[in-house]
Amino acid sequence: MTQSAYWNRIAAQAQAEDRPFFSLAPMEAVTGSVFRRVVMRAAAPDNFYTEFTNALSITHPKAKVTTRGRLYIDPSETPKPIVQLWGNSGEDFAKAAKEVQRQGYEAIDINMGCPDMAVIKNHSGSDLIRHFDTAKAVIDGARQADLPVSVKTRLGFDHLEEYETWIPFLLKQQVPVLTVHVRTRAEMSKVPAHYDLIDQLVQMRDTLAPDTLLQINGDIPDYQAGIKLATEHPGVDGIMIGRGIFTNPYAFEKVPQAHTSHDLLELLRYQLDLYDQFVAMGIQGHFAPLQRFFKIYVRGMRGAAEIRNALMQTQTTAEVRTIIDQLEAEN
Repeated sequence: MTQSAYWNRIAAQAQAEDRPFFSLAPMEAVTGSVFRRVVMRAAAPDNFYTEFTNALSITHPKAKVTTRGRLYIDPSETPKPIVQLWGNSGEDFAKAAKEVQRQGYEAIDINMGCPDMAVIKNHSGSDLIRHFDTAKAVIDGARQADLPVSVKTRLGFDHLEEYETWIPFLLKQQVPVLTVHVRTRAEMSKVPAHYDLIDQLVQMRDTLAPDTLLQINGDIPDYQAGIKLATEHPGVDGIMIGRGIFTNPYAFEKVPQAHTSHDLLELLRYQLDLYDQFVAMGIQGHFAPLQRFFKIYVRGMRGAAEIRNALMQTQTTAEVRTIIDQLEAEN
């Protein structure tokens, strides 16, 4: 596969429908195989990403065992997700890239935007915004495999104006896709996304790397909002939705439908079934992370707070199904 074949395929499919391509953002303890398949059933985007995975762990003799769940791809997943890696060593990325290619991945994305303090202390994620040399080294390392290497980042670390040097630097690396969460690391998600800067990002891309696809992330709740944003800012190629999926699991529906409580609870049943299958395969899985999804399915229901509290007290999928049965019997 050439460096751009994967992304050319994704972009061409969207362009044929005169729209940007849509992605589900990589999210820690969220975008594993189980939830990716839930979103596929609800309303699938054009492509998915894995949870972000430490490049060093992928080939480490001991730590690589813990990455099995993060890197698992079910045969039903189409297209295959993009593996997102984080770290600060070109050598680690080179080894990881060859391993994920061996496992069947078709594309790599590098996390240069994570604001988590533990990641920053590791000189990774958004800390790379402050270290151009290291950022280039990990890109070059990831390119040691024959896979396209994209980047997801933020506008800056502490100051908004950092984008004026950081984004051009990344564009000069000629990555096939640059995803920009239009906030700084310091801003987290505490301020509105800086949509006012999108046109400048497009202009930078057009000048420095016209073949690079520009994907925008931040405060985009659903497909319709993504279409509106891309229409208002010509030149945007892709839209990435993150937290919006927690408000609406059908966020990628091209034509919004009315979904009943029964629909949502059936989707939860499906996630529980997939979770049980995942654990039965012997892949590491803990019940606690599953609980973070409950709010998706009860939002808007009468007595939603009480229902969610009851779900949060459960310790097994069987207990969750009992509550679902009770809710459906009452309605």
